[in-house]
Amino acid sequence: MKHLSYADKTAFVDDETADVMLEYAGLLAAEHSGDTVSLRAIGQDGNEVEATFVLNMATNIVAESTNSDVEPPANPVVVEYMREKIAMIRNPPPARAIEDRDLTTGSLGFGDEP
Repeated sequence: MKHLSYADKTAFVDDETADVMLEYAGLLAAEHSGDTVSLRAIGQDGNEVEATFVLNMATNIVAESTNSDVEPPANPVVVEYMREKIAMIRNPPPARAIEDRDLTTGSLGFGDEP
C-alpha cells in the first residue's frame, strides 16, 4: 500500500494504482495535457472515500510506501483507463486523411467566405 500526498491531503491506495497514476501524471505533464481521475481510497480519517485528482503539468503528487496493515480498495477500472491513456500517449494512432464528407460546410463552416 502507498499513500498519495496531493493538495494537502493524503489518500491510501494500492501499489498498482499509485504507480500507474504517477506514470500517467508524468506523461500528461510532458505532453502539456491534463485529465481528471477518480478512484477509491482510504482517506486520512480511515474511511473509504472516492477521491478525484486533477493531473496536469502543475500537479504536485507524491507516492510513499507505508507499513500499514489496512487493505485499500482496488481500482481495476481506473487503472485500466490510465494504462489505455498511457499507451495512446506513447503510441498514438496514425493520422488519417479527412474525407470530404467529414468536413462541415455551409453557415461559415469550412470553405465559406466570411
